[in-house]
Amino acid sequence: MRISVLLICLLFPGLSLAGNLYLAFNGISYHFDRSKKYNETNLGPGLEYDFEQVGDWVPFVAGGTFRDSNNNDSNYLAGGGKYRIPLSPDWGRLYIDIGLTGVVMTRKDYKGNKPFPVAGPFISVGNDYLALNAAFIPEFLPKSTSLLYFQLMVRVFEF
Repeated sequence: MRISVLLICLLFPGLSLAGNLYLAFNGISYHFDRSKKYNETNLGPGLEYDFEQVGDWVPFVAGGTFRDSNNNDSNYLAGGGKYRIPLSPDWGRLYIDIGLTGVVMTRKDYKGNKPFPVAGPFISVGNDYLALNAAFIPEFLPKSTSLLYFQLMVRVFEF
């Protein structure tokens, strides 16, 4: 995780280290191909660091692990940007984020657990304390299917 933060800072020197650290509860998936019996309870911990908002954009880095659709452990490092749309100053400054993330993952049943890239869009609804993320993951492996992935985020520290 430190390497990811350092890399982002080197690539984007104008970014401040002010931001928020979240504990991610990796969670639930919905596979569009319902004919197979995929594991859709994809539990595991993660962290996300949201840098200080720049205009309407929030850059972030994330990493974690979860039980994948084939009941194997998967790990990920991610980064991207979220376009923030404020909804209400009440309820902890409620917002919707629309974003794109690039992810490097490992999977036991793909490429011998060697890292591979994935990218996709996501949407998040949250406030200063909690967020629910929903990501679309396109079919990218020979034996995979497109899916929606849900994750709960809880802020644990503000810098």
